[in-house]
Amino acid sequence: MTLDLVLRRARIPGADTDAPPMDIGIAGGRIAAVELEIESGTDTLDLDGRLVSPGLIETHIHLDKSRIIDRCTPAAGRARDHMQRVATVKPGFTVEDVYARAAETVEQSILNGVTHMRTHVEVDPNVGLRGFEALQRLATDYAWAIDLELCVFAQEGWTNAPETDRNVVSALDQGAAVVGGAPGYDPDHAGQIRRIFELAIEYDRDIDIHLDVGPTAEEMDIDLVCDLTDRHGYGGRVAIGHGTKYSLLPPDRLKNLGERLASAGVAVTVLPATDLFVTGRHQDHAVVRGVADANALIACGANCSLSTNNVLNPFTPFGDCSLIRIANLYANVVQRGNMDELTECFEMLTHRSARLLRRDDYGIAVGRPADLVVWDAASPAEAVAKVAAPLHGFKRGRRTFSRTLPELNRP
Repeated sequence: MTLDLVLRRARIPGADTDAPPMDIGIAGGRIAAVELEIESGTDTLDLDGRLVSPGLIETHIHLDKSRIIDRCTPAAGRARDHMQRVATVKPGFTVEDVYARAAETVEQSILNGVTHMRTHVEVDPNVGLRGFEALQRLATDYAWAIDLELCVFAQEGWTNAPETDRNVVSALDQGAAVVGGAPGYDPDHAGQIRRIFELAIEYDRDIDIHLDVGPTAEEMDIDLVCDLTDRHGYGGRVAIGHGTKYSLLPPDRLKNLGERLASAGVAVTVLPATDLFVTGRHQDHAVVRGVADANALIACGANCSLSTNNVLNPFTPFGDCSLIRIANLYANVVQRGNMDELTECFEMLTHRSARLLRRDDYGIAVGRPADLVVWDAASPAEAVAKVAAPLHGFKRGRRTFSRTLPELNRP
């Protein structure tokens, strides 16, 4: 067998802690061998026992409205007008503007180990299809480093805006892979959710909805989503993002929710940076956190992922596109710190996210695409605990980035 590259002495997630490092052979963009010692005269990279994982997966991010904090009205104290501040600047978005900002965010994500991404893109009347057009082009231009999947949705209401429905349908006609929504901003929550399912079934698309955002556990929409998922046989094809209300459920209700999600096949993406920033702004002390405990839902059989959501906009006015930092933040907030729990956090950036995106070609196994990341850590749990640096990335066997470790200059 002729190999293009061998990654030597790699620690692979899931291996026993006392197992020896393995070599990973790559040929034709795919993993050709995973063995103790691969004999080959080809190019090699000695990893010295460092962790190699499949590429990270962003399941929920907003490329089209990233990096706009400098053009939005400054926040007034603990105001809750994030959407309004974004809506004000959206009419000024151009295809070129969205592309440039999104490209910067995508490049930073690639440098932080992301090889697959689902981005939500807004098609409200005040922006139309400009963001969608820009991200379609971006997906083509960056296919060398990342698989980019577009979820088309309305942020500011749907059932009360006929043009919004036309825009969503037009984007689906043009190839949008996923349909979503934000029923919390719609006067008819149930009407929007039903329309999302109607379009998903008509176009044979997956579903990803912003759902159950708020500082109380009242008036949740997840039951309707699960019921419709069951009714239409859509298990495994539906995800919801945020679920801040789930963080306020007592253990017995949270367990019931986890079991209902598992039985219906509805996944949850937790977005700790944004949910921490926007939740509980009506309180001046004992502020609720708003970050759902995904580990608890997973223990009930549900599938969950962790993701970034926003970067440098009013909903989240910070961010470096590091998913491993998001996992560390999440673990701190929900107080998950033992080895198994931190390993599960890493799974929510990798295999669980791949399951949410229905990627059956993902992982470190012979025949799979060589979408890999090398970490300055020996295990997934250590990577999360230390916010480890990603040192090298590969997309279909081609190196996409390298990072040099800092050097201590002793006297």
